[in-house]
Amino acid sequence: MHIAHLLLTKRFAGTERHVLELTAAQAAMGHRVTLILRRKAAQARADAIAHRVDPRVEVVLTHDLVDRWPAIVHARALVRRLRPDIAHAHLGSASRALRGVRGIPRLATLHIDYVPEQHAHLDGLVAIAPWQLPGIPAPLRARSVQIDNWVLPRDAAPGARERIRRAIGVGPDEYLFGALGRMESSKGMDVLLEAFATAAVPGARLAIVGGGRELEALRARAGTGVALPGFVETPEDWLAAFDCFVSPSREEPFGLVMLEAMQARLPVVATATGGARHLAGLIGTPLVAAGDVGAMADALRQAGTARAPRRDYALASMRVEHKVRELDAFYRSFARD
Repeated sequence: MHIAHLLLTKRFAGTERHVLELTAAQAAMGHRVTLILRRKAAQARADAIAHRVDPRVEVVLTHDLVDRWPAIVHARALVRRLRPDIAHAHLGSASRALRGVRGIPRLATLHIDYVPEQHAHLDGLVAIAPWQLPGIPAPLRARSVQIDNWVLPRDAAPGARERIRRAIGVGPDEYLFGALGRMESSKGMDVLLEAFATAAVPGARLAIVGGGRELEALRARAGTGVALPGFVETPEDWLAAFDCFVSPSREEPFGLVMLEAMQARLPVVATATGGARHLAGLIGTPLVAAGDVGAMADALRQAGTARAPRRDYALASMRVEHKVRELDAFYRSFARD
């Protein structure tokens, strides 16, 4: 099967990780996989996308002129030229690029919400969490499926915990809360900063890891005991350095990073987003009201006092090979005669 994925973003984050892992797994299954990216995704930047793509996946770059529209128009032309068996879009611009494409099953993954302007013209949708399904109109919902995200085994580099903690001045007996994500309002890192200051947990430190438009503003607000290193290439090393993972999001459709934290065996403090509610049985600790500084401060205080140790989570069902097989069966339901 020839599968063409469309991803028209510029910078590497959670959705981009999902797409690159998916394309690699599909190529490993023997599919021909093409990934259509914006040219800006192939720039020489640490947070670019193209250099991370599995070598078995063919990469095709769109034009990238003044704004996203030339990329959308060119991506549409590329799909028409490639004539794949399945065209699979990720996020809004890529979904819009499939408008007007005929004779090819056009699917998209809902990495956030159903948006009529982005998704109504498509043939089917992949929801990543059950809460997304009621928002899809009934006719399209009948041609949709819910498939969880997955988590891949990633070992931290030897000595990563000690190296990172030493680099940010965290002592061996200090308790390090950590968060990973984009620095933008939906991720709630501003709430976490304020809650950490309010909680004033003795012997505790905080690291908020990731890049984004709000990074410098957050750095300006951060008090002592807080590290904001920006974008990092090896988040698994930072997870090894943490003692407790915090997801302070205002909105989190699924929360792949929470699965990664669980794979690192970290105790998790998470806000009650749609994704966290879906994963609540795995998380195993009470969820915190989203956007509530006082509630988050209480949760940090409780976790910092208890100093819960690392633990094992039941993640066997969250392996990529299972999810790719589910997606493959969904694709085949659209197979052309």
